[in-house]
Amino acid sequence: MRIIERYVFREVLQAWLAVTLVLLIILLSNQLASVLSRVASSGFSSTVVLSLLWLSSLQQLVVLIPIGLFLAIMLALGRLYHESELAAMQACGISNKDLLKPVLLLAIFAAGLLAWLVLSVAPQSGQRELDLRGQAMREARFASLQPGKFRSFAGSNIVFYAESVDEQNVLHNVYAERARPGGMMEIVTAKRAEQRGVGEAEQTFILYDGDRYEGVPGSKEFRIIHFAEHGIPVRLPEVATGTVKTWMKSTGNLLRSDAKADQAELQARLSSPLVVLVLAVLAVPLARLKPRQGRYARAGYFILAYLIYFFLLQSAQTWMERGTTSAWLGLWWVHALAMLLVAFEWWRVTAMGWSLRRVVTR
Repeated sequence: MRIIERYVFREVLQAWLAVTLVLLIILLSNQLASVLSRVASSGFSSTVVLSLLWLSSLQQLVVLIPIGLFLAIMLALGRLYHESELAAMQACGISNKDLLKPVLLLAIFAAGLLAWLVLSVAPQSGQRELDLRGQAMREARFASLQPGKFRSFAGSNIVFYAESVDEQNVLHNVYAERARPGGMMEIVTAKRAEQRGVGEAEQTFILYDGDRYEGVPGSKEFRIIHFAEHGIPVRLPEVATGTVKTWMKSTGNLLRSDAKADQAELQARLSSPLVVLVLAVLAVPLARLKPRQGRYARAGYFILAYLIYFFLLQSAQTWMERGTTSAWLGLWWVHALAMLLVAFEWWRVTAMGWSLRRVVTR
């Protein structure tokens, strides 16, 4: 590449990395709030949180790479137009086609990266995230009792508490509470206890040397039983691992499937790299600024073009899943419309350049 082309390439690349990073941080901050709420309610470990954020970031990149590159071209070329650098380049014979070369080179790299993400990494990360959530919830639900904390077992109306746990995993100074129908309460205290079946759905707490109180709160009738050994069974429901969604299926499974939803998902994955290339070629003429225009004057056009493109693709995928459109038409008609828009923008810019040249020659 020539010096000018390398300069434009560097400007667009820096803007692309900055825009993508900012958008990724915004999306991950929202995802972090959701993950932390699950940590508070389910007791996920910090390792699980970091793993979930990493898997989520891989999935978010599928959306951020196209819009990040599209906006980066606008910002980079907009700055060059605003500071009259491109005017000087054009006066030296640099045309829009010369600007397209470094932009298209970067777009090809982005399309290849996106193809790898959308065809392989994103489905695997979605499946891994689903398995990781199920495993974390299972470990949090079936784990052993922690000393100094009240533990309410999901699917059961029993609450346990132990003051301490020794090296043999024996619980000391144990408190248990269970609600029964009719307002009946059952409270058990014991000097020590054992939790058997840790990590399983069916567990049993064996309490030693304690007292059991039964009665309705507010009434004077209570039954008190002293025991040497008392067992409390706890049955926990199995953790729902969640259903595997279409976008989590591997590309190989989608190729072998005849289901309309799978075919629509396959076309959506194949469309992602094409979207990057189309938007990159469209961005070059769309970023052209008139004299004294602000560098963000065309931002509204960029955002509107991307939103229309994105929503048309989503609508086409939904119509294909429902059988409204055939598989051969699929999502390709949306790309055809986008290419017509690209051709029109390049024709308009080229015609404008020819008209300016005629004025100058006269």
